[in-house]
Amino acid sequence: MRRLAIFSFSFGAAALCAALLPLDGALWLLGALALSAALLTGLPLGSKKARLAVRWGAMGLAAGFLWTAGYTALFWRPAQALDDRTVRLSGAVAEWPQEREYGWSVLVRMETEGPAVPTLLFADSQAAQLRPGDRVETVAHCTLADRSQTGEEITYYTAKGILLTAQGYGLLSWERPEAVPLRDRPALWSRELKDSIDRSFPGDAAPLVKALVTGNRDSLTDPFTTSLQRTGLTHTVAVSGMHLAFLAGLISLLLGASRRLTALVLIPVSALFCLVAGCTPSVVRAAIMIVLLQLAPLLRRERDDCTALGTALLLLLLWNPYSAAHIGLQLSFAAVAGILLCADKVQRGLLALLPKPGAGKGLLARAGRQVLYFTASTCGATVGASLLTTPLVALYFDAVPLISPLSNLLTLWAVGLLFGAGLCLGTLGLLLPRLAALGAVPAALLARYLDGVIQWLAGFPFSSVTMGPVYYRAWIVLVYLLALSGFLLPGKKRWTVPVCCGVSTLCLAILLSSWSFWRGPGSVTALDVGQGESILIRSGGFLTLVDCGGSGYENAGDTVAGYLGDFGVRRLDLLVVTHFHNDHANGAARLLERMEVGLLALPDVDRESPIRQELLSAAECAGTEVRFIRSDTALELDGERTVRLFAPLGAGETNEEGLSVLVSQGEFDTLITGDMGMDVERALLARMDLPRVEVLAVGHHGSRYSTGRELLEQIRPEIALISVGRHNGYGHPDPGTVERLLAAGAEVYRTDLHGTVTVRRSKA
Repeated sequence: MRRLAIFSFSFGAAALCAALLPLDGALWLLGALALSAALLTGLPLGSKKARLAVRWGAMGLAAGFLWTAGYTALFWRPAQALDDRTVRLSGAVAEWPQEREYGWSVLVRMETEGPAVPTLLFADSQAAQLRPGDRVETVAHCTLADRSQTGEEITYYTAKGILLTAQGYGLLSWERPEAVPLRDRPALWSRELKDSIDRSFPGDAAPLVKALVTGNRDSLTDPFTTSLQRTGLTHTVAVSGMHLAFLAGLISLLLGASRRLTALVLIPVSALFCLVAGCTPSVVRAAIMIVLLQLAPLLRRERDDCTALGTALLLLLLWNPYSAAHIGLQLSFAAVAGILLCADKVQRGLLALLPKPGAGKGLLARAGRQVLYFTASTCGATVGASLLTTPLVALYFDAVPLISPLSNLLTLWAVGLLFGAGLCLGTLGLLLPRLAALGAVPAALLARYLDGVIQWLAGFPFSSVTMGPVYYRAWIVLVYLLALSGFLLPGKKRWTVPVCCGVSTLCLAILLSSWSFWRGPGSVTALDVGQGESILIRSGGFLTLVDCGGSGYENAGDTVAGYLGDFGVRRLDLLVVTHFHNDHANGAARLLERMEVGLLALPDVDRESPIRQELLSAAECAGTEVRFIRSDTALELDGERTVRLFAPLGAGETNEEGLSVLVSQGEFDTLITGDMGMDVERALLARMDLPRVEVLAVGHHGSRYSTGRELLEQIRPEIALISVGRHNGYGHPDPGTVERLLAAGAEVYRTDLHGTVTVRRSKA
């Protein structure tokens, strides 16, 4: 490995430690220690090659710690001086504003006495009219970006180079310069390209083309985004090295075989494309690598992929060492490193195994060879990229797409063609919009093909599995042990045993996970859906889901369907929606599309609610029976199992007009109160003689206005489940509510801390 590569990767390791660990006060010391270690390598210990490797590694660690400390002192300190202060914020807009659930956000380069501080400004609809380069001014309350509204430490914003968040108040004044600053023009070019694609392509194809060409996924629907995740194709709409490889291939095709001319054109075009795509870590990494690899032959230097990868990492971290915590950066570099390690080996192995087409010069023979090479190279790249990204995907997204090799094989050729067509036609649309629209008609067929194939593959059972069941986690560990054995074993067929063992143990993991789901007479599961609620209750073989809504990274309906799909479950017997708020119902319609539901129970309130209308339409399309609960209703499952639905008791607000649910399984009772407040709880207690319950799904996500002492004294729950989102802005759960639960003798489990939580009935 090259010295620069060793230095760069060591630098990255130091930056990652500094970003994730509480090392603020020790960075200078760690840097000094690493530097001392580098000096000690001058001692005559070990081989010269080993001493050099250790020396450059120690120097990289020292540089990483010291640079992070210097960056913190230079840029972080001005931000710290503004923490928890209300100031007059002024600065230049750096990116296009983004619409959020409660207003808009826009990135501003906030002016201070020192360097400008990248600040994410939250404002009302006034911010929608801003564009990059505008100067804004408003009164705002500033908070350090490494801390959520509830005080928890986060790395999401700092990894993106954002040091402050600011909540704007009052009037937002802004001024548009006559000439857009040079640094902000790529953002305008990107918007023009997106608008051109929107005008040129049909409405059903334009969102996917925009995502492929520019990385902008705002127009993609939540179900389609989830399908991309389940099939392992999210990387196709995250502009990265693959897209720049497509761009390089397109330029080579247009310019011919001249390597020098191709390099001279590709270098500036890659840099420009990087700017237009928003300079995300993955595309910056790819652009740097392409520039370095293209410069090597021009400068008569040796081409080295590993050194290029390390240099790209070093340059990115010099710009912002905290970006080492960026998920996209970690996945991008892990994917390329995996491809460099084993893609060629896998490709050669497959070419040796696959039947070879004829050696003739005819059209069929040439086509056969191209198909064979594409199949082997795609599988090699997919396996290589998955080698190091799978642990990260499992860690960050709690899922592994098993169907990824097949999905990449069926779609990458179309992705490459559609990317080239979208880029060319989008650019052409800026000059000749009618001609571009004409060319977009056949190109849109590729988008429709991709949409159909992706949705089809995502519907396969076990196309993706979550890491909740311990058997899948054990299988992941086993797969890596088998892969290691494959590298160590001799012989041409050394991969036969590891592959067979990997497939057979996967089948075993699926069987064991399904067995574990149905094991025992009953269970209650609080699914991690972000700030929302979805409670799954299994009563013997009867499945009830109470609510299906949340603010997770995917639609709550997809979360529920994916969770049940991991256990081979395709049908719900009963779906109860307590009330028509997003955090309890925004995924129910999607769930009706993906799973068979026997009965949908709804409160007969808020008849003009859009969610209610959406649910009724989805139920009609799915053929699901709908029952409005106007009075208390009991569903007898068998001799000892009963689902009781209590009609709304409150009035006025939607929260107070919701259903509550009591599931009785002999001596195992579960109570779910939705977003019921204390007044309605008292009304429920006055009306019903509630039994002591084993499990309580805590009302209103642990709000201070729910789960009163009167209710707790009556039901005396053994276990309390709080369904709540990480870093939510509501302060849920309220500390007083948690104290009341603990004082009542309940064990408290939270989805923001513990993820998906399952409570099993211990005996029949």
